[in-house]
Amino acid sequence: MKVKFIVIILIFCCFFLPSCSINKMAMNAVSDMLAGGGSSDVFTGDSDPELVGDAIPFAIKLYETLLAANPTHQGLMLTTGSLFVMYANAYVQGPAEMLPSYEWETREAEMQRAKSLYLRGYEILYNAMELKYRGFKQAASNMDTLQSFLKKFKKEDVGLIYWAVAGGLSAYSIDIMDFELSGRIQEWNAMIHRAYELDPDFGGATLDEFFVIFYSALPELMGGDIERAKYHFNLTLEKTKGNSAGVYVSYAHSICVPAQDYDTFEDCLLKALAVDVNADTSTRLVNIISQRKARWLLDNAWTLFSFLPIPDDY
Repeated sequence: MKVKFIVIILIFCCFFLPSCSINKMAMNAVSDMLAGGGSSDVFTGDSDPELVGDAIPFAIKLYETLLAANPTHQGLMLTTGSLFVMYANAYVQGPAEMLPSYEWETREAEMQRAKSLYLRGYEILYNAMELKYRGFKQAASNMDTLQSFLKKFKKEDVGLIYWAVAGGLSAYSIDIMDFELSGRIQEWNAMIHRAYELDPDFGGATLDEFFVIFYSALPELMGGDIERAKYHFNLTLEKTKGNSAGVYVSYAHSICVPAQDYDTFEDCLLKALAVDVNADTSTRLVNIISQRKARWLLDNAWTLFSFLPIPDDY
């Protein structure tokens, strides 16, 4: 409660104190406090997805307001950009994918909204990398210069890389006919591999979980590799001790459905549902949302596997 009171006072100071230097000091204090390492756990550790879903848009606009007044603050840029990507995935694209087929117009509108949100976060994160490493955006347009440029990045930059690549690829997955985005896949490939090189244990098994989707979703010519996806799936299970519902859902949807392997699909989703969401409170929200997706996939498996019977109540 005391921290919240201090934040309110500091925000008041930021916007109403006349002195530029005092204003800047207060703004930096607020920015540092809100972009601190533990701030994300307020969302990811919650047990009520609806509460978080209602709160994130306000949080995003608050961070954007602070960012407009303090546009070079790296912590704010990372937090704001990543919140856009998280919100688009969990609260826009995710629910849209689970809409019934007769609501296709709403689904399409929400998917396009998700793409837009992904790209807003992506742009903020790319700007953060450009501010920190001048010339990054230009270097990113050429694979030879990018590979060399990425050597400048440090372990502390892995979050920026991960969320930027996640935002870009998620936007592309919604609209694979966006040739501007498809032309950046090699760029993102190099970036995410540099991130893994710098910190393979970032977020526990966050990068391994990402690679399960990355390698299974792309065609071989663009870097896809099912065996690599399976390798990172097993690494994720090892690192999380099987406590990630999300990776089971990713494997079921990204690998089992294309292979029409219903038995493994069902097994993975049942394991996702068996995950104890309270075992690791820092990932509780993600696990709850993943378990909702697992239930939906099981209930709608007949739409994904041609040999399953159509339900009688359809």
